[in-house]
Amino acid sequence: MTHPSIHARTNPDKIAYRMAGTGKAISYRELDEHSNQGTQLFRALGLKAGDHIALLMENRLEFMEICWAAQRSGLYYTAISRYLTEDEIGYIVQDCGAKVVITSPHGTKAISPLVSAMPNVQFFMVDEPAAGFRSWDKELAAQPKTPIADEVAGTDMLYSSGTTGRPKGIKKAFEANAIDQPNPFLRVLCEKMCGMSENSIYLSPAPLYHAAPLRFNMMATTLGGTSIIMEHFDAEQFLALVEKYKVTQSQLVPTMFVRMLKLPDDVRTRYDVSSLKGAIHAAAPCPVDVKAKMIEWWGPILIEYYAGSEGNGVTVSTSQQWLTHRGTVGKSVVGTIKILGEDGEELPTGEIGTVYFADAPQFSYHNDPEKTKRAYNEKGWSTLGDVGYLDTECFLYLTDRKSYMIISGGVNIYPQETEDVLLTHPDVADVAVFGVPNEEMGEEVKAVVQLRDGVPPGNDRAADLIAFCRTKLSPIKCPRTIDFEAELPRTPTGKLVKRHLKERYWPKKEAVSA
Repeated sequence: MTHPSIHARTNPDKIAYRMAGTGKAISYRELDEHSNQGTQLFRALGLKAGDHIALLMENRLEFMEICWAAQRSGLYYTAISRYLTEDEIGYIVQDCGAKVVITSPHGTKAISPLVSAMPNVQFFMVDEPAAGFRSWDKELAAQPKTPIADEVAGTDMLYSSGTTGRPKGIKKAFEANAIDQPNPFLRVLCEKMCGMSENSIYLSPAPLYHAAPLRFNMMATTLGGTSIIMEHFDAEQFLALVEKYKVTQSQLVPTMFVRMLKLPDDVRTRYDVSSLKGAIHAAAPCPVDVKAKMIEWWGPILIEYYAGSEGNGVTVSTSQQWLTHRGTVGKSVVGTIKILGEDGEELPTGEIGTVYFADAPQFSYHNDPEKTKRAYNEKGWSTLGDVGYLDTECFLYLTDRKSYMIISGGVNIYPQETEDVLLTHPDVADVAVFGVPNEEMGEEVKAVVQLRDGVPPGNDRAADLIAFCRTKLSPIKCPRTIDFEAELPRTPTGKLVKRHLKERYWPKKEAVSA
């Protein structure tokens, strides 16, 4: 049993979180006091265990303070990407049922229109509040620094885009656990496999609104270590921070590996990274040659896991396992892997099919019972929609990702949402959006458009459509390039055969022996 509040009593002056750029830091005592004040404020605002808050802000100390306050108040907390549009943010706030939304001045433009549109939601801002926002800092400071009487564990409820284009929240049942009961899988991964402890210096290079960075930062302080949080990822700065703080663990995505490997040799070798004992990576498939180069550089300290925010199953691969099973995402540590064919039959070793997890935790998509139902088969096994196979030693290899999903720089992008926007343009008759190779980001968004009769294609037309898309969606979801076709491939029933288009842009993969 452990929790930052316990470390606040045993090691109060130790740094819990430090911002990499500014050096601004918070001790365990201050984290305990501020999160207690947050819990007191939530109760004063009428929030009880099982209620919901949302926050949208850049990487900063208050982000973690608010999450810990929600965690010890029994609240669901939804971290929202600050790169989403006003409509996307508004949908998530409404869908999750947030009673309180907390942002920073950076979120003024995106959040301000929601203030008048959602009179039942209380809107706060850290730092100097803009018009229409209450001051989080002032109201927090007025609260006592002692724990609330009814402490109970809350949890995150993060959003994953759905096949209909709208993001869907993954909500765990409220369990009323004690606040010092950590996620058992995360604890095994961090503590047992990656060596994290009270002596760890954890470097966090990614946006905190993503599931893994948020959860790993919370686990680092659960164990009593210190987290260094980068405001933004920079390849050379990452290496410099490892040397400066003698960083022991970090969690990254393959795009970060690519950017570090592309640094000039004299820059890469300038910094001492020998303190690193564990580098956890997930979120996107790591190219085999990239991972091999990272292991050669950093040593066999890379730990890969495959899982979704749904938490229905997890595989893990150490560097040693990967080197003897190149390309694997590991063996199952949560759930039992089943590979099923198109008819739902279980396939033998080496045959490719849809990856299911049996004997695994249950999950549901908030406000979407149909999507939840589609994720399960009649035996109660669940899938994320990924495709792969098992070898003779039960190591899993993924041969494809969720249907049509694009993973760019570790961020999941669902094409349906982009297609729906482009189809609203008066010049577009049909559209297909999918991922194409990008050396740095893994994939980038590509659109192939069938124009309305009489509308000529061309570079200007493509630029206009991209600009139109960017008025409706965040830039990362919009195509970088657009090609034109006279007619898109569809079946007689109207189903788009997207793979026929994708095959033109992807090099043929060599078969991997089982």
